[in-house]
Amino acid sequence: MAPEVAHQALNAIFQGSQHDEDGVSVHKFLGIKYASVPARFERAVPVANFAGAVVDATKYGPRCPQVDIDVRHLLRIPEDFTIAPEAEDEFECLNLEITCPPASSGCLPLPVLVWIHGGSQVVTFCSAASKICNPTKIVADSIRAGKPIVFVSINYRLNIFGFGDGKEKNLGLKDQRLGIDWVRKNIASFGGDSDNITLSGESAGAVYTHAHLITGPPVKRAALASGTLYLSSPLPLERGNGLIKTLEAKVQDLGQPSLRESSVPALMQALKDCNVNTMWIQEEPELENWETKPEQVDELMIGDTEYESVIWRNGIELFDGETIAAAFGRDEQWGTRLRKLYHVVADRPTAAKLGALDLVNDARYTLPVELIADKLQRANKRVYKYVVDQANPWQPSSRSHHAVDLLLLFDGVDLSFNPAAQAVGQEMRQRWISFVSGQGPWSEDHRFAFGPLGECKEINETQFAARRRVEHCKLLKEAGTGAYLPIIVALTAGRISLLN
Repeated sequence: MAPEVAHQALNAIFQGSQHDEDGVSVHKFLGIKYASVPARFERAVPVANFAGAVVDATKYGPRCPQVDIDVRHLLRIPEDFTIAPEAEDEFECLNLEITCPPASSGCLPLPVLVWIHGGSQVVTFCSAASKICNPTKIVADSIRAGKPIVFVSINYRLNIFGFGDGKEKNLGLKDQRLGIDWVRKNIASFGGDSDNITLSGESAGAVYTHAHLITGPPVKRAALASGTLYLSSPLPLERGNGLIKTLEAKVQDLGQPSLRESSVPALMQALKDCNVNTMWIQEEPELENWETKPEQVDELMIGDTEYESVIWRNGIELFDGETIAAAFGRDEQWGTRLRKLYHVVADRPTAAKLGALDLVNDARYTLPVELIADKLQRANKRVYKYVVDQANPWQPSSRSHHAVDLLLLFDGVDLSFNPAAQAVGQEMRQRWISFVSGQGPWSEDHRFAFGPLGECKEINETQFAARRRVEHCKLLKEAGTGAYLPIIVALTAGRISLLN
C-alpha cells in the first residue's frame, strides 16, 4: 500500500511511494511545493495551505530552467548510463523531496539531513531524479544501522533566475531559506525532528550552506563537502550589475524587450552566448564581514577531495607559461615566493599549468577547511575534518577529483564493478549517518581518510601532510587573501567548466 501523510498544518494529504533497497523499505514524497514564484526576479512566497488537496507526491517536481550540461563528463560515468530529461519551470521549481523510513519504524522523531545540491549556482549538478544523488541508499543504510534519518533535498532558482536583474538579489539563497523554514515547520508529520537538523551540501551547495550558517537561524549540525564561502565569496554589486548589463544587451540582440520579459529559450541562449558558466552570491548587509561572523552551528563536518581544481583544468591549460608566471607579478611581496613554491616557471609551460592548478586547489579548498575548522574550534564547537582520496571508480587516472564524493556517498550509479570504491561509499554513508544522528563519526583529534585504494581510516597530522600541501597552505595563510586572491582571479576568471 502506498504511503500517505495527512498534514494538518498544511491542510493536505500527501501520497508518496514505497521503494525497497535490498530488503529495506523506504518511503518517498517527491515534488512537494514549498514556495511559489509570483513573477520573474521576485521573492518567493511560502506555500502554507494546500486547501484540503490530495497531493500526488510520487513524481519529481520541475527544476529551474538551465543550460543543458552533461553531468556524466566530470564524473566519468559511462556514456550508456542514461539520464532522462527533467521537466523545467521557472515558477514551479521551488519544490523539495523527502526520503524517510516508514512511519512504523519507531523511535520518532528522527534526525533530518537537508541537502543543497551544487552546480556552480547555474545548473542542477546531480539530482535525485538523475539517479546519481538518489538518497535511497543513505536512508536504507540508516535504518539497517538502527540510526534512521530523514533526508530532504531542496530545489531552488538557478543562474539568472536566482541571480535577479538588480532589484532583488540572491534569490536562490532566499529560496533555500524558505525551504529550510518549511522543513522546520512541517517535517514532524514525516517523522523528522525539526530541532535536529543537519544542513549540508557539496560544492556550490556547500557555499550556500556556509552562507546559511552565517546568516542563521542556528542548526545543530552542518556538513560542508568541497566548498565554503572562501570558494565563492559574496562579490560587490558592481560585478553583478556588469553581468546583468551584458545579459540585458544580449537578450535585446536576440529580439527580446528585457531580461524581465524575455522568453526562457532566449535567456538560455544569452547565458550560452555570454559563456556564463558560474554565478555568485552578491554582497548584502547580512553577509558583510562574513569571515569574522560566527557560524551558528554546534558541530561541523568539513573536508575536500584530493583534486578539486580539475574544474579549471581545461581553462588553465589554454594559458602559456609566460601568462601564468605573469599572474604572480601582481603582488610584489609574495608573488615571487608563491610562484617558486608552486614551481611556476615561464619557460616550463606544463609545470606552470600544474602549479597554477595546485595553487587554486590549496587556496579555494584545502586552506579554507583549516581556516573554518580553527575558527569553530576557538568557539568551542566540535569539528570533524576528513579527506576524500579514493580515485574515480571508472577512470582512476582522473584521481580523486571534485565531486567524486557524490558517486561514493550516494552510490546512485552501481559501483559493484569496483569493490574498493563501493566499500569507501559504504563507509562514507555510515560516517555521515553517525554524524547526523549526533554520534561523533570519528575522534575529533584525528581526521578521517576515505581512500585511497579502498582503505578508510583515521589519520594524524603527519599522515595528513603526506596527502595535502600543508606547508604551501601555511605560506598562503601567512600571505593572506589580499596577496593570493588577485593571482587566483587572474588564473581562473571565466575558466571554470563542469565538462572537464
